[in-house]
Amino acid sequence: MAYLNFKSHYNKEPEIKINGFDDHAFQGYKSISRFLAEKSKTKKLIIFECYPGVRYDEIKSNLIDPLNPELVIFSDDLALSGEEITNKIKRNLTDDRVFGVMGRYYNLEEFYFPEKVKKAQDLITKTKGLTIIYGFGASLISKTGIIVYCDLARWEIQLRYRSHEIGNWKINNFNEDSLKKYKRGYFIEWRLADKIKKSLFDNIDYLLDTNIKNNPKLITGEAFRKGMKQVVKGPFRLVPYFDPGVWGGQWMKEVCNLDKNSENYAWSFDGVPEENSLYLTYGQVRVEMPALNIVLYQPIELLGNKVHARFGTEFPIRFDFLDTMKGGNLSLQVHPLTEYIQSNFGMNYTQDESYYYLDAEEDAVVYLGIKENINSEDMFRDLEAAQKGEIIFDDAKYINKFPARKHDHFLIPAGTIHCSGKNGMVLEISTSAYIFTFKLWDWNRLGLDGLPRPVHIEHGKHNVLLDRDTEWVKENLINQIEVVDSGDGFIEERTGLHERQFIETRRHWFTKKVLHNTNNTVQVLNLVEGECVLIESPSNAFEPFEVHYAETFIIPACVGEYTIRPYKESENKKCGTIKAYIRS
Repeated sequence: MAYLNFKSHYNKEPEIKINGFDDHAFQGYKSISRFLAEKSKTKKLIIFECYPGVRYDEIKSNLIDPLNPELVIFSDDLALSGEEITNKIKRNLTDDRVFGVMGRYYNLEEFYFPEKVKKAQDLITKTKGLTIIYGFGASLISKTGIIVYCDLARWEIQLRYRSHEIGNWKINNFNEDSLKKYKRGYFIEWRLADKIKKSLFDNIDYLLDTNIKNNPKLITGEAFRKGMKQVVKGPFRLVPYFDPGVWGGQWMKEVCNLDKNSENYAWSFDGVPEENSLYLTYGQVRVEMPALNIVLYQPIELLGNKVHARFGTEFPIRFDFLDTMKGGNLSLQVHPLTEYIQSNFGMNYTQDESYYYLDAEEDAVVYLGIKENINSEDMFRDLEAAQKGEIIFDDAKYINKFPARKHDHFLIPAGTIHCSGKNGMVLEISTSAYIFTFKLWDWNRLGLDGLPRPVHIEHGKHNVLLDRDTEWVKENLINQIEVVDSGDGFIEERTGLHERQFIETRRHWFTKKVLHNTNNTVQVLNLVEGECVLIESPSNAFEPFEVHYAETFIIPACVGEYTIRPYKESENKKCGTIKAYIRS
């Protein structure tokens, strides 16, 4: 094997078994339809509230039509037209291909005609037989019937965007650039939908998993709510996803057990609740749902009081992979300063990050900060000329390049020019404002879609900090490692992050059991060395939890004390974890 000296057991499909609700789950349209038909005998109103991107036709033909309702109301028909919606949110959408302005202040009611809603409500009261309401905003019409929440994962939505299967809500833009569709979803539609979802969690009668075409799963509202409460009682993993890219590498193919026939895999989200899913197993039925559900429904138990008070129902830490092994350089980039992202994009905090190298070839490098005494006007003039195709940007003239070795940790506070070079495997530890990357130079490449990759030099001009030069970077951003504790069989090191960043990272090397404590704040970890470890509760509060090399896992704040020890083949061998949490 090229990258491992042991067999990888990386789990691409981590499941969480929910106890006590085996008879609360149903799979397949026939089974679900029969179940809902029985329930409709006592309640004459069923509401299918749908997340944007749900296949309406599939729901209608397989669940609604077989129930032979007397009245069917498609709630989308009561909303503004696509053109009217676009005009209303135009300022948030902007003319940029990637970046918009966060629309958290909108409520879905603003996009509906009150008189049409009232007319539909009057019609419902006059109908004696079964009425069914479905669509995005169905619950705005009524909440007095059986509420079925039709849920959908963010990654699945993105795949439907890319395949041109769907457009945005009420917009006939199926064939539009998927980045623009994603932008409209990210900045507007998903914010509206999450508000509706959050308001319904305590009232939904059923949750419908609509991720796999023609293979739905239904659980009761009680099973959903008790399941969420069970998840936060112990460690858990999210369902990772992987994607190719123009700079993608080969490391994840082997270590993460991916398709060897794929050309490359560039990146993976393995610890991002806003993007990743959860697999919850009820008996023989595996239900997929957005991991964000647990943040929205159990924020204090998951995040802890202090983190929740500061960030609300947002998960502020992100772990992801960037694979350039036998690939190419990432784009040369910079992240916005806090005041810039607040004033221009409506975000509360910016994307501060770090690169932790899980692996590296001998020639691996990181580009970090600018060289001493450069002329910034010359640099940006050359970047602009390179973007026009007039020159090849001379990165050696302007940008520092440092060797990168396995287990190096490079800190990247916002405002610092950076990128990983080829032949590195990066665990990126960052805050969750994750789409705000201003590319400055992309090595003259096209994206996999054949289009130029978005470059934002003008934004970069306002955010590159010129004091982040060679000496400053050496003194502040490279392997700022100090031992903070040690004992029998373990060493704990502080590895960062920079003082301008609100995430703290700690690395533990250990050959024996190590005691940890959440101290009432959520913690995210990755096993960066060792084949397998076991997470256990000193008080037996949760079942022992197995973690394999390179897997990211989350420890909810309410867990308190937990231990990590080498397990199975790794017994008595040196293991290592990197942990991230929010500084007090």
